[in-house]
Order: sequence, then structure tokens, then C-alpha cells
Amino acid sequence: MASVPSLASSVEQRVSDALVSALPEAGAADPLLRRSDRADFQANGILALAKKAKANPRELAATVLEGLDKGGVIKDVEVSGPGFLNITVSDEAIIRTLAARAADDRLGVALNASAGTTVIDYAQPNVAKEMHVGHLRSAVIGAAMVEILEFTGEKVIRRHHIGDWGTQFGMLIQYLLEHPHELDHKGGDEEASGEEAMSNLNRLYKASRALFDSDEEFKTRARARVVDLQAGDPQTLELWQRFVDESKIYFYSVFNKLDMDIQDPDVVGESGYNDMLVETCKLLEESGVAVRSNGALCVFFDEYKGPDGNPTPLIVQKSDGGFGYAATDLSAIRNRVTDLAATSLIYVVDARQSLHFKMVFETARRAGWLNDEVKAVQLAFGTVLGKDGKPFKTREGETVRLVDLLDEAVDRAAAVVREKAQDLTEEEIAERGAQVGIGAVKYADLSTSASRDYKFDLDQMVSLTGDTSVYLQYAYARIQSILRKAGEARPAAHPELELTASERALGLHLDGFGALIAEAAAEYAPHKLAAYLYQLASLYTTFYAECPVLKADTPEQVENRLFLCDLTARTLTKGMALLGIRTPEKL
Repeated sequence: MASVPSLASSVEQRVSDALVSALPEAGAADPLLRRSDRADFQANGILALAKKAKANPRELAATVLEGLDKGGVIKDVEVSGPGFLNITVSDEAIIRTLAARAADDRLGVALNASAGTTVIDYAQPNVAKEMHVGHLRSAVIGAAMVEILEFTGEKVIRRHHIGDWGTQFGMLIQYLLEHPHELDHKGGDEEASGEEAMSNLNRLYKASRALFDSDEEFKTRARARVVDLQAGDPQTLELWQRFVDESKIYFYSVFNKLDMDIQDPDVVGESGYNDMLVETCKLLEESGVAVRSNGALCVFFDEYKGPDGNPTPLIVQKSDGGFGYAATDLSAIRNRVTDLAATSLIYVVDARQSLHFKMVFETARRAGWLNDEVKAVQLAFGTVLGKDGKPFKTREGETVRLVDLLDEAVDRAAAVVREKAQDLTEEEIAERGAQVGIGAVKYADLSTSASRDYKFDLDQMVSLTGDTSVYLQYAYARIQSILRKAGEARPAAHPELELTASERALGLHLDGFGALIAEAAAEYAPHKLAAYLYQLASLYTTFYAECPVLKADTPEQVENRLFLCDLTARTLTKGMALLGIRTPEKL
């Protein structure tokens, strides 16, 4: 089914046509239509046009009003202030438009006609290291943007750029060669759980690090092993692969806890670009984009200077011949643009790496890999803070393990569900606890603009009131309860009925879903979707308090209110799914 034009777009088009008619010399005119608390919409564009045409704005507004085609959509218009138009749409138009949305599986949301191919780089843990609270935002924000962009018609390629290369692997592999039985976690072919896999890797890392720091001969052997790894020595690569495989068991267990689907082919770590590094450096040097400085291959920028006032270079290749992160990141851009035919690259990475990515993107532009047709964006995110507003740490000052955080969220949520549950089994309480707890963690993250820091407060996150996912989930579950109790009555749109103020407010907000999705996709702003859903649940709560549904005055009013309930539920569950959050039928 074709997308359903919103009431805002219908009104905007009518006002624009009337403006052109009243002031032909202005050409196509933007009415600057906004939602208003004085009417349904306010058109503010007349003032600027009147100023340009040296006309009286109130007189121009009156002329526009006179020529406005109301066409069953607009109920009332008045000129306000220095030339604003306050516009009220008809109740009939609200319900007819919502009925068209309800008849569509996509709720009338348009597919982007100019959609391309986006590669999203997100959820990037490190091999042989535990995931901590700092890994949460990249995973959650990236997964939401994947869903939102795919829903608007974009072809999305996921990339998990895991840290699976570098000097620490020389240390780990050498230790394992000298202590060959220490990676065997269970005996037989039985696979370790994620926790066991990471516990094993942690133990190995600590043991190898202790030896590396205390034994100079081992340190020398470990450094030589890095050279073997980079040279592709088969035995070294086989052991490196065991570390990667063991780590993946752990990663996937954490992502599973986060209710996220990570597919193996999408995991392309730093090692995936090794074969491109030499050619990347050659292309940059031959084109003059990078130059040799004290033996290192560098790219210089006039705008980026160090504390001493000298330019801060991007080091692509070190003076000893080793490659830095820049060489890998630039090779990844080449691969994504050339082999994956990407038109957009999104990097969901900590804001503290902003300078690195500015330099990498500018280098890629100078090299011609990025241009007007292919863009790269860092979707930079802020820090997760504790309740005290400081970086989130344990009481001992350690970084908080992500699994501990998620387990505690699920436990807290299960307690809230148990307290409210009326007819749920223990198994259902556990299942809902996971859905509510993980949803609470995701929503707290996604309801904050990515660039801002936010406080991790589990008490607030699992609260039934306020801007939380639990509040939204309970609104959805309440609607499902009403629909179950409706008996023979079925949701049905009745455009002929007069609407109450709270019905109108809910209906107009429901109609804005498509425009909101387009905005969240274009701006890479999942927090705008979260804000829309919270307002939807709030408007529904007001409607529920003021408008009896099953005890409405007439059968038609019962059906119409059930229709508003049903469309609210469908919009909530679709919006929450795009954020990666479940909506249980019962809570």
C-alpha cells in the first residue's frame, strides 16, 4: 500500500497553494506549519513572505485564508497576531486519515525514495577482554539505527569491528604455546558457556600479563610472536583463531542477554583488513595525501594542532613499519565503499574518538574514497555515568561488567513485574522480567540524545511512572487487556463521530508517526522516536482517564475508541520494536 499523507502535509499543501495564489511572484512558498497549542496547527510563513513582498502580513494572511481550499480537511482558520494562521482540522479528517494508516501493515509510513546502502559500524568489543558498561551505548544505539533505517527502506549492512589484532596477542599466544592445556575449559567437545569462556580468557590474560611484566626473556619471545602473527605463521594463526572463537562465545552470550541478534558474517574485526594495509599506505603516499615524516607515514591537517602549536598528524604507518588504527580504518572505508557499494557509513563510536574520525574521514575525502555521493558520519555518544554524575565504576573503582549490570536490571524488573502481576506464572514473570529489564536499560540509553552523557539509575529505569520503557510497556499491556475484554465489540473507525479533546490530541499524535520516523532516520536520532513514544503513551493515559472505552455512550463510540486503542497499541509496538524493546501482551 502507498504511504498515507499526514494531516500536517495535507494542510501544508493547501496553505502553500493558497499562498502561491495570493502572491504568485513568491513562487513555491513554505507555510512553516507547526503544531500549536492555540489550534491544531499554526502557519508562520506569511510574515517572511510579506516582508519580502513589502506587503501587510495581516492583509496577506486574510487573502490566503479567503483562497484556502478546506476540502473536508480544514474545519476552521483564523488570522492571529501579526499574520499567523491558526488552523483546526475536522474530526472526520482525523479519523479518516487514521483509518487509512490502520489499513496498512506499515501504518502508512513512507519508504524513502532516495534510500541507498548504509554500513553501520557498531557493537565493537575486544577479543580476550570482558565487555563493560562502556560497550553498552554503541550496541544499543547502533542496533536501533539499523532497525529504523531498514524500516525506511535503506539497505543496511551491519559491521562489528571487533578488536582482534595487536601486540597483546603475541603475549597471549606465546603463553599458550608454553602452557598448552590452559585453554581447555571443559574437556571433550562440550562447549563452554559465555561466562566460562570469558573467565578462562581472563585467567589466561592475567597469567600472561604477569609473566610478560616479570620475565624479560618471555617478553622478547612474545614480541617475536607478534611478528609471526603478522607474517601469517600457521601455528600462531591457529592459536589466535582459538582466542577469537572463545571470545565470540562470550560476545554472543552478552548480546543474547541484550536481546540483540549478532550474525557471524557481520563480525569483521581489525584483522579482516590486514591484506589491504600495504596497498592503502601505497595509495595514500603515491597520491601525496600522506607523506613521510621521521620515517612514519603521516597525514597533516592545518586545523588540528597539538599543545605545542605544531600540527597533529594522523599516523598511518609507524616508523618501524607497523600499522596504526588509521591504516585499518582507512582500509575499512575502502572496502565498504568499493566492495560493499555503501553510500553512507555510520560509526557508532565514543565521542572521545571524534578527532581520530575527523582526521580519518578527511584523509579518505582527500584520497577520493569519500565524496559528495558517499558520506561518513560518526554517531558519537557520551559517557554512562553513575548516580553521582561521575563515570560509572564499582565501589572498588573498577569498570562495571556489562553482564552484571544487565543481570541486576532483570532482577529489579522481575521484582516490579511480580508485585504487579495478577495471573502470571513464575516462568512468565521471569520472561517478562527479562523483557522489562533489558527494555529499561535500552530505553534509558535511547531516550537520551546520543551525544549527551546520562546517569545509569536502575531505580528510575524500572519505574512505572515517568519517561521509562516500563511506562510504555504498561500502556501497551493495558490496551491489550481492554481489547481482550471487549467481547463482541471490535475496533472500527467512525468518521461521523464528534471527538473529545483527548481523542483529538491522541489522534493527531498518531498521525505524526510517519513524519517522526523519517526525521529520526535522516538525523540518526533514535532519541526522537523514544520521545514520540513517551508522548504517545502519555496522551493515551489521558484519553484512558477521560474517555470510557467499553462503557462509552453508544456502540459506535465503543468501536471508535477501541479503534484508537488498537492503533495506539500497534504504533507503540512498532516504535518499541525499532528501538529493540519488547512489548509483552500482559504485565
